Amino acid sequence: MPARRILHLHSTFDLGGKEARAVRLMNAFGSDFAHDIVTAVPGAAAAMDAVEPGIDARLLTDFPALAGKPAPARLKRLARAIDGGGYDLALSYNFGAMDAVLARRLFGRTPLIHHEDGFNEDERDRQKPARVLYRRLALPAVEKLVVPSQVLEGLALGQWRQPRARVQRISNGIDTSRFAAPPAASAIPGHTPRAGEVVVGTLAGLRKIKNLPRLVDAFAVAARLVDVPARLIIVGEGPEKAAIMTRAETAGVADRLIMPGFLADPSRYVGLFDIFALSSDSEQFPISLVEAMAAGLPAASTRVGDIEAIVAKENRPLLARTADAEALGRNLARLIGDAALRRAVGAANLAKVKAEYDEGVMISAYRQLYEAAMARQ
Repeated sequence: MPARRILHLHSTFDLGGKEARAVRLMNAFGSDFAHDIVTAVPGAAAAMDAVEPGIDARLLTDFPALAGKPAPARLKRLARAIDGGGYDLALSYNFGAMDAVLARRLFGRTPLIHHEDGFNEDERDRQKPARVLYRRLALPAVEKLVVPSQVLEGLALGQWRQPRARVQRISNGIDTSRFAAPPAASAIPGHTPRAGEVVVGTLAGLRKIKNLPRLVDAFAVAARLVDVPARLIIVGEGPEKAAIMTRAETAGVADRLIMPGFLADPSRYVGLFDIFALSSDSEQFPISLVEAMAAGLPAASTRVGDIEAIVAKENRPLLARTADAEALGRNLARLIGDAALRRAVGAANLAKVKAEYDEGVMISAYRQLYEAAMARQ
């Protein structure tokens, strides 16, 4: 039986949370499906490097643009490209691919499932009314609207006015067993573990919404509050790299900051951190946090999205109640100065991630969802 064909319509295909999940599903589904991938941002396709050899996945560079004015002629071209590809299922991701959803409603026939994973800086504090209305107009075309978090589920049922039967929440999951083995000491370029030094680490796209200058400031606050050698490692690439380095100079911690760039497979290096930190202005269900929990780490974080529900109850007092560097820095200082607290909170996080966020449940849920949509076709 030939592999069924899936078209992936992404807002961007650089390696972030939603892209990592999409690739993990491709790898897990193996030869059952073939995948064509489109990105709304030309050239943003770094996640292709994470697709395993042998997986039938290709990046389409001649597909009609996903971004642009939603004129009827352009939407018709999108619908024809989707329907003319012989796909068993189309998957769209985030608002950057919403034109394809509207094209499907107005002119298309291929079954489509839409995924929403969160917002960019321009909707950090409030959703744009025009985008809310656009979602209300387009989303009746979809077989399902999939969200990973309780916050997004509430938005879908509330502001976006989607019926309960159309919305499905599937929590992100990971292969927790991959994080059990201790990482190699050399796994992070430029970092050599030192006895007695506490490592605060994060991994994120270096974008404004992640507010990594706030993390630098928080680390500087912690360094003033506790007399313990510590280092900050920020793994990732993006347009905010220069701003982060400049902030580290200003805060006087540039000599303790390591930025190795993008590193694939967090299971190979997250265990070199002692504390995981998130400083984002907005998150929904950050997979990097779940990966850190699988490595047995405590987390100091801003209190955004589903983070309070994700971490173990022992970790919740270490979530900053106000989104400022001082609050986050005080929580970092508590963890840096107390090894016993780090071990206890890390153990509780590990137990919770094994019980609730193992990827087997996630993969099974997505497979059932996609196959049911194809069967209805």
